[in-house]
Order: sequence, then C-alpha cells, then structure tokens
Amino acid sequence: MNRLLTSIGLVGAAIVLCGCGSMNAKVEVTAPVATKIPHEMTLHGVTRVDNYYWLRDDSRTAPQVLDYLHQENAYTQAQLAPYKPLENQLFKELTSRVEPNESTVPYHWHNHWYSRRYSEGKEYPIIVRSQTQSGAVQSLLDANERAAGHDFYRLAAVNVSPDEKLLAFAEDTLSRRIYTVYFKDLSGGQLLSDKLTDVDGGVVWSNDNRYVFYIAKDPQTLLGDRVFRHKLGTQQSADVLVYHEKDDSYFLDLGKSLDETEIVLTHENTITSEVSLLDANAPLGEFLPVLPREEGIEYSVAKRGNELYILTNWQAQNFQLMKVNINKAANKDNWQPVIPHDPDVLLEDFLLLDDFLVLQTREQGLSHIRIYPDADTTRGYELQFDDPAYVVGLDVNPNQHSRELRVYYSSPSTPESIYDYQLDFPGRRTLLKQEKVLGGFNAANYRTERLRITARDGTPVPVTLVYRKDKFQRDGTNPLYIYGYGAYGIVMEPAFQDDIISLLDRGIVYAIAHVRGSDMLGRRWYEEGKMLHKQNSFNDFVDVTKGLLNEKYGAPGKVLAAGGSAGGLLMGGVINQAPELYLAVAAHVPFVDIVTTMLDESIPLTTNEYDEWGNPQQKKYFDYMLSYSPYDNVQHQAYPNLLVTSGLYDSQVQYFEPAKWVAKLRDYKTDNHLLLLHMDMTAGHGGKSGRYSSYEDTALEYAFFLGLLGYK
Repeated sequence: MNRLLTSIGLVGAAIVLCGCGSMNAKVEVTAPVATKIPHEMTLHGVTRVDNYYWLRDDSRTAPQVLDYLHQENAYTQAQLAPYKPLENQLFKELTSRVEPNESTVPYHWHNHWYSRRYSEGKEYPIIVRSQTQSGAVQSLLDANERAAGHDFYRLAAVNVSPDEKLLAFAEDTLSRRIYTVYFKDLSGGQLLSDKLTDVDGGVVWSNDNRYVFYIAKDPQTLLGDRVFRHKLGTQQSADVLVYHEKDDSYFLDLGKSLDETEIVLTHENTITSEVSLLDANAPLGEFLPVLPREEGIEYSVAKRGNELYILTNWQAQNFQLMKVNINKAANKDNWQPVIPHDPDVLLEDFLLLDDFLVLQTREQGLSHIRIYPDADTTRGYELQFDDPAYVVGLDVNPNQHSRELRVYYSSPSTPESIYDYQLDFPGRRTLLKQEKVLGGFNAANYRTERLRITARDGTPVPVTLVYRKDKFQRDGTNPLYIYGYGAYGIVMEPAFQDDIISLLDRGIVYAIAHVRGSDMLGRRWYEEGKMLHKQNSFNDFVDVTKGLLNEKYGAPGKVLAAGGSAGGLLMGGVINQAPELYLAVAAHVPFVDIVTTMLDESIPLTTNEYDEWGNPQQKKYFDYMLSYSPYDNVQHQAYPNLLVTSGLYDSQVQYFEPAKWVAKLRDYKTDNHLLLLHMDMTAGHGGKSGRYSSYEDTALEYAFFLGLLGYK
C-alpha cells in the first residue's frame, strides 16, 4: 500500500507537530502536492496532458484518491483555523434567524389540507394534513425519523394516492440523486412491502390507486431513461417498461394534468421538447405524443376540457401561447394563437383554470403576472408589485376549479410572502404568510437597486444590488460581493436570502450580475451566453465588476466573487482572465474541466448538455471550449485567494473536477494567497441536507471572506 501511495499519491504533503509535549502544540500543515502522472488525450490534432487524471475514481474507494482528499481537507482546516471562532459565530448567527417551529402554508387537495412543519432543533420536515384548515393534524411522515443514522438525507417527492389512503415518498441517503421510493398506509401507518430502487424522484398515481409510474435511472450516467408501471403489491422486478428514451440527450419528467385526467411525460433536451399523454383512468394504455418532437421546437401543455393550451417557441423566440382541440394537436396548422409572440416579452409560465388564464411573463428582467378572465386576452389585468427588483411566481395551485390564485413574492429586502388573490376582484389579496426572520431584522434598514452596467461590446448588463443603508455611503470604501451563474437559461432571481444579512450588516454590498446565459432579458439573452458565445458570460462578469467599482459601489482590493456549478465555471474563467480584480473567490461544485467531461459520455449528464456547451467531438466546439475551459487555461500567474468546495458524491459535477483544478492551480500559481479545497465526504451537489446543517457551508464561505477582510 505504501508503494502505491508513493507512486500515485502525494508528494510534499506533511503534518508537522511542534512542541509535542505541550497542550499548546502548534500544528503546521503544508499544502498537499499531488503527484503528476501524465495522461495524454489527443483530438483534432491537439494533444492535452492531464497530470491529475488519476484523481478520477468512479467507485470513490481508491485509497490514494481518498488520502489526497483527506490531506486537502486537513490543509483547509488548518489554514482556516484562525477564522474558526468567526465561522462558529457566523453559524450561530445564521441559524438564529431561522424560525424554530416553521410551517408552510396549507393547500387544499381533494379532502384535506396539506403542509410541512418543522420542530425546533430538527433538521427535516414533518408532512402533515388536516380535514379543515385549522383542524386536528395527522402526521403522515416524519423525515427526521427517516434520516436517523444517515450522514446525508434528502426527502424528494411526496405523492398521495387519489383516494388519499396511501403515501409514496422518495429518499436519497447517498446524495447522488438516485432515490428509493417507499409506500405507506395512511390509515394504519405501516410501510407496504413495495419498494422501488434507482428512481429519479417520485411517482405518479393512476386514478384507480392501483398503479404508479416512475422513471428509472441509469446507475452510471445517472440519466432517467426508462418509464415503468408498477402495480401495488408486486415486486419491482415485475414492473412493466412502458417507455424507453433511446436518445441520451433527453431528460424525462413525469407529472399529471391539473384536471388529473392525464399522466404527462415530458421529454426534453436543451433546445427540443416533446410531451406525451396517457389517460390516468386507463393506466394499461400507452403514452402518445401531443406533437412528435421536432428539433429546435420546445413546448409544454395544459388541458381544460377538450382543449390543450400550448406554450411554445415555434415561430416565437420568446414563446407564444396557442390552443387547439386535443384530438388535432399533432398538426401545428390547427393551433390557434392566444398570446402572440413579443420580442420584448418572454412568456415564462401559465396556469389554466376553469374561468381564468394566468400568464407569467418576464419584461426587462422582472417577472409579471397577468390575469385573463375566461381566457379573454382583451380584458386582462396585472398584479402590482413595488420593489425595483423582486421575484414573483405561481405557488401551489392544485385545483383547476379555483377562483383564487396563490403566488409567492420576495425581494432582496422583503422576506418571502405567500398571497392568495381573489381573481374575481382585481387587486384584492390576502397575505397568508411572510417568512419570519428572527434576530431583529428590519426591512427598512436595507435598500435594493436595479441598474445596468455596460459591457465591453456595448451591451447593458442587469445588476441587482442590496445593502444596509446606514453602512453604505457610495464612496468606494465598502467591500463588494458579486454572485454570478449564467447558464441553461436559469435566472438568479433577486429573492430574499436571510443568510446575506450577515454580510449586509457588516457593510458589504451584495450584487448579482445577471450575465448572459440566463433568460433574464429573454431567450436572446440566454442564447448570447451559450455554445459559441459563452465568452460573453465571462466578459459580462468582469465588466460588471469594473463598472461597480467605477460607480463607487465597492472598494478595489475588497471585491469578493462567488458562483456554483456552472457558476463555478464562470468563476474559473474569470480568475484566469482577470484575477487582479478580486481579493477572494468561492467556487462551489465548479464545472471546470469542461472539455474532458463533455468528451466522456460515461460521465453523468454529459450527453444532455451538448446543446448548451457544444459537442467537442466537432472541432469548432472543441476549439472554442478549449479557449475558455478553466482547467485547461490555468496559467503561471497570481490568483485571488480561492475556496473550492465539492462533495464526494456529487451527481452533477463529479468531485474529481474541482480536485484536479486545485492540484493544477497549486502547481501553476505564482502567489502566496490561500488555495483551499473543502471536500465534503458525505454530501453531493447541494451540500449538506438539513435546514440547520446547510448553514455550515455558508458559514465556512463567509468566514473565509470576512477573515480575509479583517473582520473578527
């Protein structure tokens, strides 16, 4: 074993104990230096040498790999030891704002009111229901009991049968997002013998309560590629395969129409989608497509009576809303326009009730909700909100007959609020709940701003800012924290975050740079930050940083930046291209080895993302991706202080990407700044799972940043 560690383990890693007989012994940990074992990869006439390829171990059991990761964790722990009191203080501060006995707003489905409740000191929710909104509560599932004995626990979908007698719930205890589904008898409380393994999330019930449908995951690629029908009371081995997705660029998703008549199977990749329906009253039937997939056409559907409403990008970059008789939907010539395409307005979502059409749009970066009685688009009205930047969306609305609409709303300075709107009376609403933020929080102390910073190509980039008013003078002296993502069309919404209060109250200005790659300004904004335009995302972030400094929102030398997953790729590209702008950067579960990963179809999710990044088997995409790949472009230069976090069981970005990146950075960088890898040996892409323990990751990052700024 020692020989193996010498040959493919670590060199230069040591723990030195000084003054060993003293209670005050000082522990000095030198930075791990991973052994270089050249691994050549040649494509399109280009040979890349990856000296740290050996860090990939899909089994996650190789002693030399685990040893390296433990050495990195020990080094990080030692380097951050001076900040440990601050980290402990921050964790206490962050968790003290959490309402101990929190509960969600109950929603009514069939004959019960359902909600989730938390108890003081408990990490996980209890699923409850009652027959009246304020009546006696029945506990359906205590996730705390289910989590006992597990280092990691995630409760995914919880699905009650149509007759409300059975509960199906999905659990992940490894953090790979591969779930096991269990079934519970809600009258007697006992678990059934049925058990479904290797499942992607939850299940969908047939209306006779006898069958469930689920998506099975491939254990290697983690793709959900098969739909099975399970009959209650039988073994999983007897389940019937009802659909197999042969194109591994597609994701599958299962749901149910709002009127509960159809089981809905959605097939989608980055640029194409297809919807198939199965009669929920005839579960032995087959899924039939609404419109067979056509490359580049995306659509989703909602059903009311015999009509389908279709939200689609067909002949509409920002989407349009159509309707059609369900029996004629397969021919687009039969589709009739309801809401036409508008190049300045993105149609994001819609809800189809018996007597109302609810439409969610995004205009100039902000979401809007419009109500159309009887789906008459000539006499609609809009819900009004006041903050300069906010997030609003459709909350749980499980009844198609409803004359009320439930929405959620928040802004960087307004805690999440749940409203019920009376749809027959424009403007009439009831605040059902606003998130309680303990510890003396007062929203009046904070200000939110929305501004535009012009990028180098003349494009105005939206930025959301929030700061504490009495600690901000706009004189260029405040520390500045900038967050970014910019991929998959996902918008980093300007929502309330109770954790950043710990930054704002210390005088730090918090900013979200809405760089190209999201849907913030419509589909064009997304398309200008993907594929062969990805460099725009990096440019936007760098230019926003410079612009905010020029506008005196932050101090040079006190700029912090953070991003996770694809946002970690953003961080990696930014510090290669403009490292001098940042004091410190946190890159969480960073997707940094993009070329190697996208060339390997055995790595989870690779094939689904060719339309996001490009397929490097094609030379033009290979060359372009190689030009910005953070791992391939590490240089001999000074880098900011860097905290890299990951999870050994990450299902989205495999642990070895950030591990290799840190090893290479340590070899190349010319500075004495901190370079730290924190590898959670029990968690995955989302970090720790409990409502309290999840703040441990935040406290670590904030202590890293605040310690470097000199806070105690």
